[in-house]
Amino acid sequence: MCTGKCARCIGLSLIPLSLICIVANALLLVPDGQTTWTHDHLSLQVWLMAGFIGGGLMVLCPGIAAVRAGGKGCCGAGCCGNRCRMLRSIFCSAFGMLGAIYCLSVSGAGLHIGPKCLKNGKWDYHLQETGGAYLYNDTLWDWCEEPPHVVPWNVTLFSLLVAASGLEILLCGIQLVNATIGVVCGDCRKKGEVH
Repeated sequence: MCTGKCARCIGLSLIPLSLICIVANALLLVPDGQTTWTHDHLSLQVWLMAGFIGGGLMVLCPGIAAVRAGGKGCCGAGCCGNRCRMLRSIFCSAFGMLGAIYCLSVSGAGLHIGPKCLKNGKWDYHLQETGGAYLYNDTLWDWCEEPPHVVPWNVTLFSLLVAASGLEILLCGIQLVNATIGVVCGDCRKKGEVH
């Protein structure tokens, strides 16, 4: 596969992944679909906006850059334009990889620590003392009295963020290598080929 076509495929995969991260983070802000809990009762990992900033906006940039790198050159047709776009894609992919790593680490911490919830009249990270064992033992989920269903809500959305950001790291890494090859070797497409 040519470096341009590969970049386009990677970019078209990164864009929906970044949108999934943005939506998942937005849903984390409204536990159980209700806004009554957002004042002081959300966990730090939700407020760090890792899905919105890291896995979302910081990955959307390399996704778009990779799609553009797979098109005709920025300076018009020819290998010089494609190499310029590939060079920009290298920097964007590194930026996106940092964002995806941020999303993965914060989301992983959010899964390990658990949600902030009400138990016996006190708001705290009550599931943190289980050391992540609550993920395998859903009877512990009843510890949280409010917000209702906050544990499955957080587990589902943080797991989605972990999976999406893991894929984003992989795709940004592949695009780093692909774009580097594209800068050094150029694109293998023929001059008459239009995309």
